[in-house]
Amino acid sequence: MPDDAGLQALREAARFSPDNLPLRRHLAAQLLAQGYLAEAEAEYRAALLLAPKDPDISAGLAEAFVRQSAFGAALSALEPFLAAPGYPPRMGVIAARALLGEGDGTGAAYRYRDAVSRDPSLADPDLAARLAPPPPPAQPPAPGQPDHAQPYGHGRPYGQPYQPYAPPQPVHAPPGVDQSTAEVERPPVTFADVAGMEAVKESLRVKLLLPVQQPELFAAYGKRSGGGVLLYGPPGAGKTHLARAAAGELGASFVNVGLADILDMYVGSSERNLRATFEMARRNRPCVLFFDEVDALAARRSDMRQAHTRQLVNQFLAELDGVDEHANEGVLVLAATNAPWYIDVAFRRPGRFDQLVFVPPPDTAARAAILRILCRDKPLAEMDFDAVARVTEQFVGADLKGVVDRAVEAKLHQSISAGRPLPMSTPDLLAAAQTVRPTSVREWLATARNYVLHANESGAWDELMPWIKGGKW
Repeated sequence: MPDDAGLQALREAARFSPDNLPLRRHLAAQLLAQGYLAEAEAEYRAALLLAPKDPDISAGLAEAFVRQSAFGAALSALEPFLAAPGYPPRMGVIAARALLGEGDGTGAAYRYRDAVSRDPSLADPDLAARLAPPPPPAQPPAPGQPDHAQPYGHGRPYGQPYQPYAPPQPVHAPPGVDQSTAEVERPPVTFADVAGMEAVKESLRVKLLLPVQQPELFAAYGKRSGGGVLLYGPPGAGKTHLARAAAGELGASFVNVGLADILDMYVGSSERNLRATFEMARRNRPCVLFFDEVDALAARRSDMRQAHTRQLVNQFLAELDGVDEHANEGVLVLAATNAPWYIDVAFRRPGRFDQLVFVPPPDTAARAAILRILCRDKPLAEMDFDAVARVTEQFVGADLKGVVDRAVEAKLHQSISAGRPLPMSTPDLLAAAQTVRPTSVREWLATARNYVLHANESGAWDELMPWIKGGKW
């Protein structure tokens, strides 16, 4: 908290007049000038709420980010202005410092020299000394020689200015036909194959399935089929299995989108792959489009270091919105993540992943039901699945599958010796359970507790509160 009397007076005035934009701007600038960086950032953010497109406020916020070494956040704040010609030169100098902090010396040099050429008063000898030397002047091609693009990875012709946000390593892919590598399937499982999770299944029925199954009823209220649901919870709790079962329950196509289906080394190709995947789902509607580990595709843009990765998030948001209100009708978008707090907040806007559904670890009854499903195609003696469920506290579905697999392996060795299949019994499962430890719940709970108790100003994680404070874990 700043202890300067003048700053305290400004803060008090801003508290009594929160909508006074000049006062907010002046207070933020004074805080920045005196090195109170976190407070300056907060004031600049408050000022941006009053004037979202003000370049001076955005530049001040970016400078606060740079001085706190949050270089990706600074570039994200500046990017909308830097993309337009004639941006304020001060922004170019701030962008140069941010790019240099991210290791892009060539891009930083371009931004700095462009800014100083338009406003020499912004010259910074210390910054200039740290920048890469200017590129050699372009030589025109000899007669009869083709005009090759250079340098590698940027695709800029001779004499054209350097494009700063294209990182040196990627290469732009040539234009081609957009085609998704994800495959369309028809899952054989339904909600009957998902043990427990009744509240989760009911949420999916109301949000995703019933609008397709009873379109007339929902149309009476102006509701169409389609939409998005974000499933989150500890690893191994059955989020992917639940998504497949939702498609099977509906009798719809199912597209399981992996990272390899989207991410590509060529700049622009990842966005094309994402667009092609959505187009494939629209051609096969009704369709459940499932993105596992979605935090890798929808991470917070302020945390990203390169502009082309932020463009992938922008493309994802645009596809969720669709080109018109009917574009995604009949396309049910499900996504799963173990780390929902790392996903860009724009994805939680209504019309996108506006419903977050917590997939909890199974309780005792659900664990017993999971064990019954896992063992139903195996030779069994009389089984007490409830007894096994009671000794597998904090086990998720993946852990329980590991218990059954170990019991089967042990029983196979006995069957080989006996020369015939021996039925599996309750002691076999209990013995296997003693050799398996829960893999994920405790670690995930420790992380979730930090967000629920200390970073839940928006109330996004209220659903976890009973599990954190109510003793369910």
